[in-house]
Amino acid sequence: YQLWTLFLTFLCYTSYHLSRKPISIVKNELHKNCNTTDHNTTANCSSWKPFDGSDYESLFGDLDTAFLFAYAGGMFFSGHIAERSNLRYFLVLGMLSSGLMTALFGLGYYWNIHTVAFFVIVQAVAGVVQATGWPAVVTCVGSWFGKGRRGFIMGLWNSHTSVGNILGSLIAAAFVSEAWGLSFIVPGIIIASVGVIAFFFLVTEPKEVGIVMEEKSRTDSYTVQAEQSTRLRLFLGRVGLCVCLPVCHQDKPRTAGWMVYVFSLLVVVLTCRRNLNPFTVCSSLSEDYSPSVSGDMSTLFDVGGIVGGFLAGTISDFTGGRATCCVVMLVLGAPMLFRPPCCPTGMLAALGFLVNGPYALITTAVSADLGTHKSLKGNAKALSTVTAIIDGTGSIGAAVGPLLAGIILNKAGAGQRAAQWDNVFYMLMASDVLACLFLLRLFVKEMKGWC
Repeated sequence: YQLWTLFLTFLCYTSYHLSRKPISIVKNELHKNCNTTDHNTTANCSSWKPFDGSDYESLFGDLDTAFLFAYAGGMFFSGHIAERSNLRYFLVLGMLSSGLMTALFGLGYYWNIHTVAFFVIVQAVAGVVQATGWPAVVTCVGSWFGKGRRGFIMGLWNSHTSVGNILGSLIAAAFVSEAWGLSFIVPGIIIASVGVIAFFFLVTEPKEVGIVMEEKSRTDSYTVQAEQSTRLRLFLGRVGLCVCLPVCHQDKPRTAGWMVYVFSLLVVVLTCRRNLNPFTVCSSLSEDYSPSVSGDMSTLFDVGGIVGGFLAGTISDFTGGRATCCVVMLVLGAPMLFRPPCCPTGMLAALGFLVNGPYALITTAVSADLGTHKSLKGNAKALSTVTAIIDGTGSIGAAVGPLLAGIILNKAGAGQRAAQWDNVFYMLMASDVLACLFLLRLFVKEMKGWC
């Protein structure tokens, strides 16, 4: 059951990421760069209205912002809903809805839709339904695996993010030049099909098949007096959202520590998810890369991310230092964020390794550790809420990132655009350093424990 749950949830979230990827590949087809080699040999180099104007970057920013803010907002609510509902139904409904919205964007090609409002609305709704996936799959895996192996297991399992990005890039790139609508429709069909499989075969928690896990049985030793409920107030910085969970009085100071990870993820995801999009960077910095070539190159970042997530989880299990592992990788990754003259394959893979490692560790193993903390009264489904809070807060960083990059790039004059990308990468380096500062207290604490 453990291996089957691991495999099926891996497949589910791979399809989630697969269905998110097409938009980044198709952008260069919606607004074509006629200076590329591919388009120089083609008589027709017309872009897709309304993205054919000089304000195309602003419109693309609207699409990204609509999705990311809707995703972030939906994530805060999806955790609460998942905690109080049947996880199988919740996950499957989200996958079917995600497939529908992904395909609907692609149908705009065949329906000849040129209204920006249509694409923005579809992206916003897609963001909300995409938020159903992460809390559900992490809760399923966290229910089946104990804390001692979570770093290794979830480091390996979290490669679904990179695998989904790779497959999504390859599938979208295969259709983008001929009929970009298929770049969305095919992934939409895939995620809906995987959702049907999950409906019939996913076992969300051990008790569904009469199994009692060891860590759960230990929670029986808690007395009623020790379980006196209090309100754990999680003030999420500027978000201003207060989430209340039942905790034991003895463990309030410990549980408050997850705020460090919440804010750390805010800046890590700003670096990882959107700003550091190898497809966008490579296609923007060089006129030699067509949409299909840029899409293929972007997979190298995700290949490095697979290895980074796995090693980060394994090392943190062995050493017991989640924060230390994150800090080391962030420190090594910051200098590599400076833009090289081109986009060498080795640099993209190494960058994916160092950036995705902390991201994978915080969103999986750390989320599971906090969500199944004994202060939460042994309520395994509280993991849904904790996971949603962490990933939802990080998604706000992913939404703010493109806005900041757009502001910087819009200051570029004629012939200065490549130079302005340097400033974007300086911003990314600063966000990386800021993430280290948020983790500094836990890093020092772990180091003292080893000395």
